[in-house]
Amino acid sequence: QVQLVESGGGLVQAGESLRLSCATSGDIFYINVMGWYRQAPGKLRELVATITRGGTANYADSVKGRFTISRDNAKNTVWLKMNSLNPADTAVYYCTANRLGITYWGQGTQVTVSS
Repeated sequence: QVQLVESGGGLVQAGESLRLSCATSGDIFYINVMGWYRQAPGKLRELVATITRGGTANYADSVKGRFTISRDNAKNTVWLKMNSLNPADTAVYYCTANRLGITYWGQGTQVTVSS
């Protein structure tokens, strides 16, 4: 089992920035891909960004150039730096970790962007 705890969400105005953090615990060995997903009210959960253990990152088109995902393998922590936020980024953001073919999810952190 892998436990994930997100932090760093909040209420910001359009154009501002936030940095989300995700700490892992439990069976953290063999964690490969980590990532962030989000779910806005009334919408399906969608991929935001992923990063491999080797540091290869992948982003949704809607966040490219604005969001940056990073990780520290020694600390098994992943971050999501979000710049130039806009109201369309309002959602609950979830951290994920893939270990031996199983994807684990955090409980989510709310990000609200006001116009």
